[in-house]
Parts: sequence; C-alpha cells; structure tokens
Amino acid sequence: MEGLASHPELATLPARLRGQAVPVAAAAGEFVFRRGTPPARVFFVLEGEVRLVRTSASGAEIVLQRASSGFLAEASLEAARYHCDAVAAADSRLLAFPIGPFRDALRRVEAFRSFWIARLAREVRALRSQNERLALRSAAERVEHYIEAEGDRGRLELARSRKAWAAELGLTHEALYRTLAGLQRAGRLVVTRKGGRHLLTLTRIKPAAR
Repeated sequence: MEGLASHPELATLPARLRGQAVPVAAAAGEFVFRRGTPPARVFFVLEGEVRLVRTSASGAEIVLQRASSGFLAEASLEAARYHCDAVAAADSRLLAFPIGPFRDALRRVEAFRSFWIARLAREVRALRSQNERLALRSAAERVEHYIEAEGDRGRLELARSRKAWAAELGLTHEALYRTLAGLQRAGRLVVTRKGGRHLLTLTRIKPAAR
C-alpha cells in the first residue's frame, strides 16, 4: 500500500499485518476517534497532524500527544475505552490496523514486540515530562520547563505555531503571548527568528553586585 515503504517504523510490522492496513483521511478539525468509544483500530499518521486532546477545568485545550509521522494513542491498545479525543489539526492521511491482529502480532513476533516496548518507553519519558510541566502553576515556569526539557542547553527551535504550543502547555494563546513578552522584558528569554521558525533562548541572569 502507498505510504508503507516510506516510513521506517512501518517496516517493523509483520508483512501480514501491513497487508491489513486501511487508509483513512481526516480533514482539519475532524475527529479520528472520540473519548469514551472502544478502540477497534490502531492508527499511524502518514501526513498532516493529529492531536490527542482533553479540556481542562478552565476550558483550555490540553494536548497529550501530537502525531505527525508515527503511531497515535499507543496506550489505547490495551484500553477498554479511549480516554481523550483525537482531532486532526490539519488535513491528514492515516493508516488503520485492526486491533485484534495487531495485538496478536505483538504476542507472536519478537522483533515487533521489542520495537513496540522501546517506543512505549520513549512515550513514557515524554509524558512524564509533560505531566511535570502541567503541574507547574505559573505559565512562566511551564515555558521555561519546556525549553529546558525539549531543547538543548536552554535553546529551543520552535517547530510549531505559538497557538499550537500554547495548547500543549495547557494555556490559552493569549496567556502564552503575555508570558513570553514578560520573560523577554525581564531579560530571562531571548526570541529570534531562524528561517520561518522562532528560536527561544533562556538567559542566566547574574545576581546584582552588592
């Protein structure tokens, strides 16, 4: 099927399972699945972007996963119900694998099982970092935590829009804009442009001499 050969992760799937893939198209804003429904398929995002989202008590959208090239909602493989919504952030193409044969392949094919365990381990590390970040009370702390955790030595090239980043931080985009402006005024953050992207650099302010 078109798209299978161009994604290295899909090469780890047994040939029989790859042959059961069904193409799925989702327009921007369309639900791929809804919270509370039982999982019947395992999704792989080929093009576009699909997000797993929940809504906070304050009404802000919280992004739990952002998939633009890879598997989506891996933890739902063993769940009785989806615990969040999957929404296409842009026009997207996906592959859907039947969940029963997918589970069977994990039990029977050692190489595929090893790949899946390693992938889940990476997801756990990412989710731990995100949970720690969302537990921070101030928007400034969340921004600084993200740059430290996802960047390199206090520098981060932001590959998404600020509005999308705000959702991932559990903030409104207005709150994020105010926070970035405040951090820059305080001399704690430098924002420059690199091509069409923003480069965020945390600064280390030395204490004033006494």
